[in-house]
Amino acid sequence: MTLRLSKSKFVAGTQCHKLLWWKVHDPDAEELQPDKVLQDRFDQGAQVGELARGRFPGGTLIDLPYYATDERIRLTQQAIKAGSPAIFEASFVADNTYVAVDILAREHDAFRLIEVKSSSSQKDEHILDAAVQVHVVKQSGIDVRAAEIMHLSKEFRHPDEGDLFARSDVTESAFGLLHTIPGEIKAQLAMLSGPLPDAPIGMHCHEPRACPFMERCWPQSRDHIMRLYNVGPKRGCDYMTTGVHTIPDIPPTQKLPDAAKRQIRAMKEQRIIVEAGLKKALEPFSGRLGFLDFETISRAVPVWPGMAPWEQAAAQFSYHEAQPDGSYTHAAFLAEGSHDARPELAKAMIAATAGAERVVTYTAFEKTRIRGLQKCVPALETELKQLEGKLIDLHPIMRDYVYHPDFLGSFSLKYVLTPMVPELTYSDLVIVDGLVASVEIARLLFVAQKISPEERDRVRQDLLNYCERDTWAMVKLLERLRELAN
Repeated sequence: MTLRLSKSKFVAGTQCHKLLWWKVHDPDAEELQPDKVLQDRFDQGAQVGELARGRFPGGTLIDLPYYATDERIRLTQQAIKAGSPAIFEASFVADNTYVAVDILAREHDAFRLIEVKSSSSQKDEHILDAAVQVHVVKQSGIDVRAAEIMHLSKEFRHPDEGDLFARSDVTESAFGLLHTIPGEIKAQLAMLSGPLPDAPIGMHCHEPRACPFMERCWPQSRDHIMRLYNVGPKRGCDYMTTGVHTIPDIPPTQKLPDAAKRQIRAMKEQRIIVEAGLKKALEPFSGRLGFLDFETISRAVPVWPGMAPWEQAAAQFSYHEAQPDGSYTHAAFLAEGSHDARPELAKAMIAATAGAERVVTYTAFEKTRIRGLQKCVPALETELKQLEGKLIDLHPIMRDYVYHPDFLGSFSLKYVLTPMVPELTYSDLVIVDGLVASVEIARLLFVAQKISPEERDRVRQDLLNYCERDTWAMVKLLERLRELAN
């Protein structure tokens, strides 16, 4: 069987040969199956592509499945000969590499290759996408003289303020890579004809995007250097190049954040570390306390007034409030219907939090969302500013005063909850991740007609359960911190 690359496979091969080998020889791998979040990204990318095609009237769409390669190529050549002003998904094969160009636009006696991206900026890795396509199209006898990336504009605001798309000419940089493409194609095809290559781990595992096969290559030990607090891929890889692969390998003279020092101490002593200043740090968490958490939607093509591409907009909240008798009340809101839910959400949230003296959040995410609401719901700006003034963040308390060995270098709520409050987890929930929650909310709001009433009710309840767990987690976490402080 003749091996053939595609644009996406070629780009994967430039990131790591082992990644490409698995993509080709283990295409049904579990790691390659899109989850709800990735599938949603694909779907939104398709929507962006369709809107981009609308900018080229009279164009011809090669509307066939990707496996119908020969017919797609034939129809592309037919459209070129017919003088079509633009060809969408124009298909070519050369050097055993197949590409389907998003938009091949005719310019006088030549063509411009346009790669459409659903991101809100042109990125360095997009240039390689364009370059390999230019190479294949040129090798197919087509005179391509320009290349560009067409992406979403950060300046656009729903519904019609500005242009949804921005266009970045990358002709010079993409054409500058053309001399490297044939050799890379040859190397990748040769590698694919052999056994799984040996490839070291490193920064390329994280850039331009995280490799789906990370767990096959990277050590999963609890003390691996990548589990050091706030290390990040670059610093972690820098450590490994100097021979520091585990946290105990870190030289004692290395400058580290206090939280990382606390982590090392907790790991060494195998116990929870509590700093002496915790009790004083908790003093502001007094009076009548509320606990607030948001979930948001984020769409490539914005859906509500004033939204920019990929802007996060609050669509759900959960709120627990302590009562004088020691009990807690709970209020919740989850958007319904495709209309702008933010005014209704803001009104419900202001009413729910009216009696609280302080409102506890975990990280500054809720503060940024409330500031966003102040702009899009100006009628409630005063009340929302008052609510913002009540906010108090529990995350810095966890980071600066406590470390448990089971945090594994992270202070996210999901990581700290069970080590601190063993009886409380997220494992009994269907939705356990904010990105999944965002996708599911958007699905309920904007494709409800494709969902049965039974599934809609189930997903709504799953979302309500998840958001409520986040605020209850803060309640129990604060209780545990007070116990430790005393």
